[in-house]
Amino acid sequence: MPKINKYVDISEVDREAKKDLIDRHSPFITCADTATAGEPFEVTVKMGNEYTHPDDFDHYIESITLFNGETKLAQASYVPGTLGNIKAHNTTTFTIIPTGKKLKLVAHGYCTKHGIWEGTAQEVTVN
Repeated sequence: MPKINKYVDISEVDREAKKDLIDRHSPFITCADTATAGEPFEVTVKMGNEYTHPDDFDHYIESITLFNGETKLAQASYVPGTLGNIKAHNTTTFTIIPTGKKLKLVAHGYCTKHGIWEGTAQEVTVN
C-alpha cells in the first residue's frame, strides 16, 4: 500500500519550501454544503491553492480521484503537457448523484514524483 501524504494547514508551517511542497500537491474541494438526493451535484477539485504544480513530462499531476469516505466516486487522469508544460492548477469538476443522508468527500491527487496526497474532507448534507 503506498503512503498517503495528508494536507496540513500551511499557515502553521515555517519553511517556504515545505509550504510550497504541501500546498501544490494537495487537492482542494469546492462544492455546496447541501445536495439533493438523486440530483446531479457538482464537486470541483483543484490541485494547489496558493502554489501551482509543474506540468513537465517527468513531473506532473497524473490524476485526481474523488471519494465518498472509502468509496471511489470518480477519477480524472492527465497526460503530461496537457497544461502546456507550465506551472498551473489542475482543476476538474465532477458531477455525482448523491444518495444517503450525507457525503464525506475526500480527494486524492497523484504526483508522478511525490506520490499520493489527500486533501481535507468536505462534509455535505444530502436532503
